[in-house]
Amino acid sequence: MGLAVQLFMNALQISSVYVLFALGVTVIFGVMRMVNFAHGEFFSLAGLTVAVLSPPIAAATGMPPALAYLTAFLAAFVVVLALAFAVFHLALERFLEDDVAALTASLGLSLALQGIYVKIFGSDFHGLQPFIPGTLRIAGGAIAYQVLAISLAAILSTCGLLALTKFTRLGKALRAVSEDREAAMLQGIRQRRISAAGFLLGAALAALAGGFIAPMTVLQPAVGGDFMLKAFIIIVLGGLGSIPGTILGGCLVGIVESLAGYYFDLVTASIILFLFVIAMLLFRPKGLWAQAS
Repeated sequence: MGLAVQLFMNALQISSVYVLFALGVTVIFGVMRMVNFAHGEFFSLAGLTVAVLSPPIAAATGMPPALAYLTAFLAAFVVVLALAFAVFHLALERFLEDDVAALTASLGLSLALQGIYVKIFGSDFHGLQPFIPGTLRIAGGAIAYQVLAISLAAILSTCGLLALTKFTRLGKALRAVSEDREAAMLQGIRQRRISAAGFLLGAALAALAGGFIAPMTVLQPAVGGDFMLKAFIIIVLGGLGSIPGTILGGCLVGIVESLAGYYFDLVTASIILFLFVIAMLLFRPKGLWAQAS
């Protein structure tokens, strides 16, 4: 019983951030019909900014570490949104009608941003000391209060995205463009405005995921590429362009990594995930959610 609870807790903390990150990829693909390879760099910029800024903010202002983390989180969120705004309007907006050119541009931006991050943050790993002490123990399982709080915040952020897409005018417009771009334009929805909103929303999700992951692990400038690979796996498993499918795929990836990481190692966990992807492409190419619906 204790082992099962512990594995569930491990899966919770892994999948909560995976889902949030992959949802950003899904939202951008839905409204722009392109995979934004620079999405991982939005994530890594947020995480690195939080990890680098939190200690000096605490030292300079005397803030408690938790408040310094929140301050750095807010600063990182604003920086990522500003970068995403510039990337969309200066590089990607002109390619809205050319999917191949947009894909190529985002790949080039990803490589360029990685180089810039190395210059700014260095190639070393950056991490944060725990700022919420204590460990919660339930039925033989244990999870740090800090990790639990961050995981719950990531889950609430995911719920907020679901509410936005279902109950707000912006969300309904995003869904309309995602389902049928031409029909949505005929109904008066402005494609460029909705594409910009969707891109910024996806970047915001990446920023949230990066800020949440900063206190849970160590980061370096190339970490965004690793998460992009996991996002592709999640999207293939759940179904391309499906928000519920992305959530399902992220949970599956978290469970597989938790189980395989305990019984084997992380390399074996990655091999198992790739085998799942191959099987999915062969037998369920539209993903689990598409088949279920």
